[in-house]
Amino acid sequence: MELSHRTLSLSGHYRELTLRDLEPAVALQLFRQMLRLRRMEEALLAEYHPAEEMRCPIHFCIGQEAIPAALSGLLKADDFLFSHHRSHGYYFAKGAPLKELFAEIYGRSTGADAGNAGSQDISHSGSHFYSGAILSGAVSISVGAALGFQLRKTGQIAVAGFGEGATDEGAFWEAMNFSGKRRLPLLFVVENNRYATFSDQLKRQADDNICERVRPFGVRATKIFGNDAPLAHRTLEAEMKRLREGDGPALVEAYTYRWNSHVGPEDDSSNNYRAPGEMEFWKDNCPIVLLEERLRERGMLDDAAKADLEREIALEIAANFKFAKESPFPTVKDWHRMNFEDASPMADRLLGTASRGGFDPDQAESKLGPY
Repeated sequence: MELSHRTLSLSGHYRELTLRDLEPAVALQLFRQMLRLRRMEEALLAEYHPAEEMRCPIHFCIGQEAIPAALSGLLKADDFLFSHHRSHGYYFAKGAPLKELFAEIYGRSTGADAGNAGSQDISHSGSHFYSGAILSGAVSISVGAALGFQLRKTGQIAVAGFGEGATDEGAFWEAMNFSGKRRLPLLFVVENNRYATFSDQLKRQADDNICERVRPFGVRATKIFGNDAPLAHRTLEAEMKRLREGDGPALVEAYTYRWNSHVGPEDDSSNNYRAPGEMEFWKDNCPIVLLEERLRERGMLDDAAKADLEREIALEIAANFKFAKESPFPTVKDWHRMNFEDASPMADRLLGTASRGGFDPDQAESKLGPY
């Protein structure tokens, strides 16, 4: 069966998930990470309106936990991860501090961006994580980062996470062309959740064939069922290994689905953009439930162990809310400096060297210092 949203909706309950070749500790960690992310998003969603203290748009990722959980165990500390506006799962995947995510959403000075960015532009430079609201922006910037790693021979890789809507942008195809030609250490992860806001993919594109279209550019491409967390882990692990060995770039297209509205906690079903029975199919194939079924069959999880995990997660979330709500708001002293940087010594040195014809990327660090 050719994998697509149309064929998936006709396939019933998914029964192909297997723990084959997966260490028990890895399987349990995948489950724990998905459950942590789900409960965090549910808690933020539930808290959004009653208190009205979160004043930024939030694009929740409930239903799409498998890819972030898999990435969380595979990314190295010095790898860079770039994300689109549905940012929480990727922030989580990079191991950035969750209490700072909560504080950022509440607009507090202790947030990841000192309360200035909010959810869809959140970044954490110490964790090498960056998101942004510009569609396909994560794709474009990841190409530059990967090129830098290649030129400097650092051994790092870049990962860009985005939805299928980003492939509507010309920047996406420019990224495919350049990264394929240069064989960059770059992994593109497409979480294909079918809809760009309310617009079905097949109302925007002639066919559901992203993988087929990127291969001629020299980009290795694989389709997977994105709610199968062990499959996601195996696929991403194999591709990231090849990238580190110099065999890049690669694209993994994971078919998944968001249960919540495009943005915010409100129900957007009044737009009638989802097909009848579609939500029921994806809830029946919840990535957490699918993995839990196999863990219980193997005797690796029971009610007591899950209850302990739920308590641990609940305490973590409560602590994150407490940290955010007790943190101070930022004090803005200079709006100009928040938007523009007049002092740019590194850029001045690079441009000066380039204008004299002496810029050598392989020697830049030794000549100019770390950059």
